[in-house]
Amino acid sequence: MYDFVVVGVGPPGARFARRTAEAGYDVLALDKGAIGEPLACSGHVSTDIWAFTGEGAREQLFQNAVYGARFHVGGPHSDAYPFYKREVASNVIDRVGLDCHLADLARDAGADVRERRTVTEVTEHRDRVSVVANGPDGAEEYEAKMVAGCDGPRSRVRNQLGLPQPGELLHGVLAFSSEADSQDFVDVHLTPPTFFAWRIPRGEAGVEYGLAAPPGVHVNKHFQDLIDGYEVDVSHRCSGAIPIGPPGRITTRRAFLIGDAAAQTKPFTGGGILYGMTSADHAACEIDPDRPSTLAAYEYAWRQDLKREVELGHWLRRAYSLPEPVQRIGLGALSGEIGVHMDRPTSLVSPTHLKAVLSRLRG
Repeated sequence: MYDFVVVGVGPPGARFARRTAEAGYDVLALDKGAIGEPLACSGHVSTDIWAFTGEGAREQLFQNAVYGARFHVGGPHSDAYPFYKREVASNVIDRVGLDCHLADLARDAGADVRERRTVTEVTEHRDRVSVVANGPDGAEEYEAKMVAGCDGPRSRVRNQLGLPQPGELLHGVLAFSSEADSQDFVDVHLTPPTFFAWRIPRGEAGVEYGLAAPPGVHVNKHFQDLIDGYEVDVSHRCSGAIPIGPPGRITTRRAFLIGDAAAQTKPFTGGGILYGMTSADHAACEIDPDRPSTLAAYEYAWRQDLKREVELGHWLRRAYSLPEPVQRIGLGALSGEIGVHMDRPTSLVSPTHLKAVLSRLRG
C-alpha cells in the first residue's frame, strides 16, 4: 500500500513525487513511455524555472536567453512590434532534458519512478485506490491511499473517475529546424484563428516553430504556411492537445489532478510548466493521504494562487481575435520596454511595468 501513486512523470508529476517523497511518504510514480518522450511542449520558459530544479541544472539544460518578443499581425515578413526588457525575460531550455532532470530529483528523494507503464484502470474505493498498468511484463496492479493524476490533457485518471473536462482543448503543433540561432527575441504571430504561432531561437540547438488553434481549424495547413513563410525545412514534427480553462472540480475522495490534467495552464499561451509545478507544491503541502478531507485545502490553495492570473489570461487571449486593424493600433501603442513577467499577467499593473510605460511615454 503506497501513500501516493502518481500517474504521469512530466514536470508536475515529478515535482509532486519529489516533494512528497522528501516529506517521508511512500510514492510510486508511473509514466507511460520513456521520461520526456514523446515531446509535445515548448521549451520557452520564464527564469523562475530554476527555482524548481537541482544543482547544475542550468548548465545542463540552458539553450538561449531571451529579452523580449516581436509581435506580428501577419506572416514572417510582416511589420514587427517589439516588447522587451533590459534584463533577461525568459530562457529556452532542453525540454526533454528538463523532464529527465526532474524525474531524477524525484528518484533521489526516494520516489519509485517506473517508466513504460501505461495506466488502464483507476478504481476508487472507500479506503484506497487501485491502479492497473500495462508494463513490460504485462498487467500490474498497485494500491495506494491516494492517486495523483498528472497524466496530461487527455488524463486517464480524470476520465476513469468521472471528473469534469477542461473548458477546451486546443490543437498544438511543434517542429524544429537545425540552423543555429542565438537571437535574443522570439517571434509571435497573431495570424492563426483565435490563438497564435511562434518562432523560438534555441542557440546551437536550432529553432523551434509552433502553432496552436481550437478544434475545427486546419492547424496543419496554417502551420505549413508559417514554415513556408520562414522558408525553412523542419523535422521532428510533433503535436498534442493543450487544455485551457480549469474545470470546477479536480478532486474526488481519494484522487486529485495536477498540471495539464487539471488545465492548470496559461490561457494566453497554453504553457503550463510553472503553473503545474506551483500547483504540485500546493498539493504536496496540503494533502495528507490519511485524511481525504485535506483535498479541499489543495483545491482552495492552488485556485487562490492562480485565480487572478488565469482570469486575466483569458482576457489577454481575447485580444488575439480582435480585428487586424485594432491589433495593429494596440500593438503599435503599447510596444517598447515592458516590466511584465511572462507567467503572471497581473504584472501588467505592477510598479515595474507601469514605470517602464511611463518612462516610454515621457521619452
